[in-house]
Order: sequence, then structure tokens, then C-alpha cells
Amino acid sequence: MTEIRSSFAQHGLIRPRDRRVLGGVCAGIGRRFGLTPGISRLLFVLLLMVVPGSQLLIYPLLWILMPGEEHVTVPASVTT
Repeated sequence: MTEIRSSFAQHGLIRPRDRRVLGGVCAGIGRRFGLTPGISRLLFVLLLMVVPGSQLLIYPLLWILMPGEEHVTVPASVTT
């Protein structure tokens, strides 16, 4: 599970501390793709409506697998 979380973190899929509604999954997806959290939530709901009941599996799974911003360490070689 640690490998999956680090892979998500490397690809920018991180649940932010701010702008969360429930778990921060949609806010993290929106941040990754340059969307506002509201737009990403709307797209997420519309996408999940295609397969009824999928939101009961996908959202909690992403909540578990996506690392929180507070748990991601920045490598020492990265400067801001």
C-alpha cells in the first residue's frame, strides 16, 4: 500500500488539507488536473453516475489510497 501511495504522490494525486468537503479526494483530483474543487466534484459525480453504485466503491478506495498532504514528504533535492 505504501508503494501505491508514493506512486499517487509522484503523479500529484494528493488530498489537500484545505478545501476538503469529505475526504479531499475530489479536491486532490482537481488540483492535479488544474480544475477548481467544485468542477472536479461535479465531473466526479457525473462520471460515477455512468455506473450506478460505483461511487460506493471508488470514492472510499481513493480516500484510502491517496496520501494526505500532511503525510507526503518533499525530497531534500527539491527547492521552492
